[in-house]
Amino acid sequence: MAKDLWLPKGYKLQDGSEVNSLLFWGDQWQIYGASDINNILLASPELAQKWHDKGFLDESLFDVITFGDASFRVLYSPYVYSMAPVEVNRRKLICDKMDALSFAIALHESRELSKDDSFHDAIYVEQYSRLLPTWTVTPRISDDVILGKWLTGGVVISTDSFRRLTQLAGWMDAGDIAEIVHAAGLYVPADVYVPAGKQSAIAVTPEGEREILSQSTSKVFSLPGRPQIEEFFNEHVIDIVHNAEKYQRMGIEFPSSIVLYGPPGCGKTYAVERLVEFLDWPSFPIDSSSVGSPYIHETSRKISEVFDKAVKNSPAVIIIDEMESFLSERQTGATGQHHVEEVAEFLRRLSEMTKNKVLVIAMTNQIDMIDPAIIRRGRFDHIVEVKMPSKLEVSALIESLLNKLPKEDNLNVEIIINALTGKALSDAAFVVREAARLTAKSGKPKLDQVSLDTALASLPKEKNKKIGFIKE
Repeated sequence: MAKDLWLPKGYKLQDGSEVNSLLFWGDQWQIYGASDINNILLASPELAQKWHDKGFLDESLFDVITFGDASFRVLYSPYVYSMAPVEVNRRKLICDKMDALSFAIALHESRELSKDDSFHDAIYVEQYSRLLPTWTVTPRISDDVILGKWLTGGVVISTDSFRRLTQLAGWMDAGDIAEIVHAAGLYVPADVYVPAGKQSAIAVTPEGEREILSQSTSKVFSLPGRPQIEEFFNEHVIDIVHNAEKYQRMGIEFPSSIVLYGPPGCGKTYAVERLVEFLDWPSFPIDSSSVGSPYIHETSRKISEVFDKAVKNSPAVIIIDEMESFLSERQTGATGQHHVEEVAEFLRRLSEMTKNKVLVIAMTNQIDMIDPAIIRRGRFDHIVEVKMPSKLEVSALIESLLNKLPKEDNLNVEIIINALTGKALSDAAFVVREAARLTAKSGKPKLDQVSLDTALASLPKEKNKKIGFIKE
């Protein structure tokens, strides 16, 4: 970013304002305080023209000034209105509902003007209810995360994670937060109840005792690069949760427990994390490090405590990672009574979880080692194999990641896709992220082929490991 002042302190503008301190800056814009009641935004002619062409602000709102050999466009904003980069709120909490509502409305109105631009690097101009994108070479961020970060002072959280958002933005109640999220045109959970007297978006219940904020946007779970797992979760978890009434009529109260199995790096953990984030339920992990103990009965006690906490906070998710480490078959001979007790505790508690609205998802690399009693129907109804990503899945993920970045039109990603097919999806994410870093480092405005190829070449090469002595 350019910190050099484009205008000297004390410079007089056409409206009589005098330039004071530099407040914020970017490559093509600067914001100054002024000696009177205004803040002033200076933008390069190219950036201001782009705002005009895309309909964000008409060029007639800008004055034209020349200083030395440079020409700038100037926008004035009274101090009573915010004029600052969206990211600046990382350093503070707003603690004012009307300020938050104004930002949400600006986000919604700006999104109506452009369906494609990202506003994570935008300048917030409250006076005109606009977020002005600056099109920097940085990964795009979705609107739900932009608003979540703005409400929490910089915590990376989506407004979809509504329960956690209400905890982090504790200076407002859930009803106010729902109203703000709704004003931004974003999804609000259908079960968010708020006191009467909010905005018209909230409908009165027949009883008149409380109101429910309607769901403003259809909520769809997506898992870029893993369409089969996405389809499975949507059908066997999301649809049952979001359409509980029709399933309850047929005796299905809650999603059944699930086991995901497959080789390391196939994306099991990634899929589960995205699902938990989407559901926005409390999650409770069970793995060898969290419940393992050398003391007799201690592991069983810890396992029982996790199940109890999940039931108390239901609906909730229990995530069992590396389940083979403590749920292996009891007939292996070396497990002992201690291990038999742990498996028995799982068997006892698993059957209770569905009726207590706790979704149990387990993961393993070695499904053959798991005790048969654990993975039979009635405990884990769904045993889902997760294979290493196919070429189509790698292509989908890379396309999804690249679409979030400004990039050259002539990229040839086929070589990248072929090289990454069959490897962990995290490798694909690394290559795109590294290419973006190299692009930003070199000062290029868009990600190009050279950066992408260089990022691919930086992946560690697989080597054959040899153990023991080698005879020369």
